[in-house]
Amino acid sequence: MNCVYIAQSLDGFIAGPQGELDWLEKINNPDDNDLGFSAFMNSIDALVMGRNTYEKVRSFGEWPYDKPVFVISNQLTKVPTELSGKITFMSGSPDTLVKHLHQQGFQNLYIDGGKLIQSFLAAGLIDELTITTVPVLLGQGIPLFDQLPQAIELKLKRSEVLLNQLVKTTYAVT
Repeated sequence: MNCVYIAQSLDGFIAGPQGELDWLEKINNPDDNDLGFSAFMNSIDALVMGRNTYEKVRSFGEWPYDKPVFVISNQLTKVPTELSGKITFMSGSPDTLVKHLHQQGFQNLYIDGGKLIQSFLAAGLIDELTITTVPVLLGQGIPLFDQLPQAIELKLKRSEVLLNQLVKTTYAVT
């Protein structure tokens, strides 16, 4: 199963124009509730992320993932020493990448990053979308969804209000 787990602004952006995520830090979460992220991470075998997402995560400091991470990039090839054994750089079409990872035993993949999510959706390779909508209008930025070659039907699996302000919705891609 290939899953997306991501936050977006009410107007559909996952980051500001320069990749800013400061709007996520403004969420009132006094108990530091992880909003189900740990449970989601326990359900996946590996992460697949684009280069921009990888670079943003690297800017946070300590590497946050203990699962294998596959970074899709045509530019990056040398794994930094401190991330050796934690990440692998790959390139290729979404179909080829998924086949390769499934053959390696990674069946449940977390697909992360705006452009990567869009390309996997366009290729019909996303099975489930979990989107947490934050009540802020950014007005501009990096969109979660862009143009797709055709409409994609979704089926609501569940929806819940978190922290009395966020709406977390999970859809099956049909």
